[in-house]
Amino acid sequence: MEQRSIASSATPSTTSPVLLVIFWLYVGIPLVIGVWETLLKAAALFK
Repeated sequence: MEQRSIASSATPSTTSPVLLVIFWLYVGIPLVIGVWETLLKAAALFK
């Protein structure tokens, strides 16, 4: 019986750098906005 690992039988795929940047922005922009709003609300507690 032949044993193959999943990694050796899978073909390598390439990801478009443009697509990668778009998805990072899709995740990163709301994250930055959420962190910014949290910092503003936390700063208001110390005033």
